Amino acid sequence: MIPPRSTTITNGPRRSFACLTLVTSLLLGACATAPTDDGSMSAGSAAIEAASESPTTDGDANARTEPIDDAESANDEAAASLPASYRASVPAAAVTIEMVPIPGRDGSNGFWMSATEIPWDAYDVFVYELDGAREGDADAISRPSKPYIPPDRGFGHGGYPAISIAFDGAREFCRWLSHRTGQAYRLPTEAEWEHACRAGATTRFAFGDDASALDRHAWFWDNADDKTQPVAAKEPNAWGLYDMHGNVMEWCVDADGKPVARGGSYRDDPEDLECTARKKQTSGWNASDPQIPKSQWWLADGPFMGFRIVRDFPTDTPSETNE
Repeated sequence: MIPPRSTTITNGPRRSFACLTLVTSLLLGACATAPTDDGSMSAGSAAIEAASESPTTDGDANARTEPIDDAESANDEAAASLPASYRASVPAAAVTIEMVPIPGRDGSNGFWMSATEIPWDAYDVFVYELDGAREGDADAISRPSKPYIPPDRGFGHGGYPAISIAFDGAREFCRWLSHRTGQAYRLPTEAEWEHACRAGATTRFAFGDDASALDRHAWFWDNADDKTQPVAAKEPNAWGLYDMHGNVMEWCVDADGKPVARGGSYRDDPEDLECTARKKQTSGWNASDPQIPKSQWWLADGPFMGFRIVRDFPTDTPSETNE
């Protein structure tokens, strides 16, 4: 079920979806990521491959942060000292996660950030235990409850961002991937996310102040047809990050350690896609969930929520990393 578009999600009319079985959902996901008869990838999976081949709680829903001055962080000397991008392998997945280097700010160490929002291709492995993990061998890492209807809402699966993801689902994905790869992945802090989004800019958007240019960089209310779109289908920012504006909002951790959503989504107007735009979860994001208590893993009325991940540079940063 998808709530009507509004700044605050309400219990208004909902769209109806067929209640498919879990097996059907898995088959749909598998078909979406599988090669076609001629050996080519689906459009969504091709978008992820294109990205990997690139150069490198309630609250005020309309709050803004103060702009972060990053103009000096994008200089050539800093860029030259960064480690290489790399592809993080996801157990049993047909795709890898492209991780691009982000320079530190104010003397801090930098980090890698996923070039795209985490797609279903990777999240399915976590949810449906497709990695072959046996019970008890994952260091007590929790996994989401399995959905009873297709969680992609019919928007698209292979190559599309995972949606309706609650903060706990995003955080536990990071813990699971860390355990399975031996590398420490996590959600970005709010300051890290904005720093990466700006890519050295001090303007409203990473590409400037002109909202009329959004169509080249973002999926939002004017062009998204009221649904998510494949990742990496728009132009990236100066540091090689796709969809930092629009498509889905992304979970971050604020200065108090609390969840906060950044970036705006396919449902939003330009002002909600600015580098400083932020939202806190409201009860409306999970209003139609019949469970008592509400699910900690899925947002029944939050098809606009996804996430991306980061990994800190080692203290002694290598010149190249291959995973």
